[in-house]
Amino acid sequence: MVQDTRELNRTAVLTELLRIRPASRKQLAAASGISAATVTRAVEQLIAQDLVVEAAELVSVQRGRRAVLLDVVADRSLVVGVDLGASNTRVMLADMVGSPIERREIATPIEADATALADWLASVIDEIAGERRDRVESVYIGLPGAVGRDGSTISNAPNLPQLEEPGFLDSVRARSGRPVRADNDANLALLGEQHFGAARNAPTAVMVTIGAGLGAGLSIDGRILRGSHGVIGEFGQLPAGPLGTRLELMVTGPGIMRLASEAGVHLDSPADLFTPDASEPVRSLRAHFDQALLIVLTAATVSCEPEVIVLGGGIAKSLARDLARYEAMLEHHLGAAPRLTASELGDFAGATGAVVAALHEVYRGLGVDERAFGDLPVAVPASA
Repeated sequence: MVQDTRELNRTAVLTELLRIRPASRKQLAAASGISAATVTRAVEQLIAQDLVVEAAELVSVQRGRRAVLLDVVADRSLVVGVDLGASNTRVMLADMVGSPIERREIATPIEADATALADWLASVIDEIAGERRDRVESVYIGLPGAVGRDGSTISNAPNLPQLEEPGFLDSVRARSGRPVRADNDANLALLGEQHFGAARNAPTAVMVTIGAGLGAGLSIDGRILRGSHGVIGEFGQLPAGPLGTRLELMVTGPGIMRLASEAGVHLDSPADLFTPDASEPVRSLRAHFDQALLIVLTAATVSCEPEVIVLGGGIAKSLARDLARYEAMLEHHLGAAPRLTASELGDFAGATGAVVAALHEVYRGLGVDERAFGDLPVAVPASA
C-alpha cells in the first residue's frame, strides 16, 4: 500500500511538471494538492530515475527566498511521428515534451510493392533518428486508410493499396525493431490541431482532409472516435452523388480532374477549379464540388456537433476565402453551424499528431494518468 501511494504521488508530480514545466517544488505542491514534503520525496524519486533534473535557473519568491526550478529531462526519450501520404511523406523527430528536433518531407515511392514500401518506411524512421535511435521509444504512423482496432489491419486505402497487404505494419515493426503503431492520417491530423493548432480548446472537433483522398477525424470530449474497423469518419464512402457516386470521387484532386475530363473542361490542375474569374463550364463544375463538400460538412456536423471543423490538405488550401460562405450554407440547412477554419499546422498536421500519439504511449509507460492526455504535451512545435 505504501508503494502504491508512493507511485501515485510520483505520477501526480510528473504529470503536473509535464503540464507547467519548469516549476518549483512549491508550485508542484499547489498544482497537485500534495504536501510539500511529499512532493520533495516524489521529486527525489524522479531525479533518481533520470526523469527530472534541477534546472540551473533560480527564481525569486517571497521575502527574497529563491527556489530551484525543476524540469523534465526532455531528451531522455524521443519519438518519431510519420504521415505517410500518397504523394509525400512527412516525418518528425521530437523529444519527450513534444519539442521538434528535426522534420523532413520526402517523396513517397508509390510504385513500390508492400514489402519494399515497408522497408523504405522503416529506413526513413531510422534515418531521422540517426545516432539517437537508441532513445526512440515510440513511433506512430498516419496512413491514408482505415486502421482496425487490432492495429494491423488496413482497409480503404485506394491511393496506396499496397498498405492493405496483410502484414504490412508487422513488416515495418520487424524492420525498425521498435514499437510502431498506426492510425488514420485524418485522426492524427486532428490530434495535432487539437494540441498545437486550429482546434486548441475545442474538445469536440472534426478534421476534414481533402487532397488526393478525402478523410475525416472526429473527436468528442477530447477523445478521437475509432471503430473496430477504423471507418468512422469515412464520409468519402457515402454514395451521395449521381447514380451513387462516392463523395470522394467528387471533391478530391483526382476526382476533380476526372469529372473535368468527362465534362470536356480543361483544367491544368485541381486548383484551377477555384479561380475567381473562371469560365462558365468551370463554374458549373465548381457548383457540383460545392454541393458535394456541403454534404461532407453536413455529415461531419450532424455526426457529433463539433465546435470547429478544421480543413486541411491540398484542396483545402484553395478554400480559405470561401469558409464563411460554407458556414452560411450549413447555417441555412441546419439552423446552426460549427466554426470552419483552415489548418494551422499545414502539411505537417498529421506528423505532429503522430508525435502526440507517440508521446502518449511514452507517458502511459511512465504511469501518467490518461485523463491528462488531453493537455499533454504542451510544448509548441516549430510552425509548419
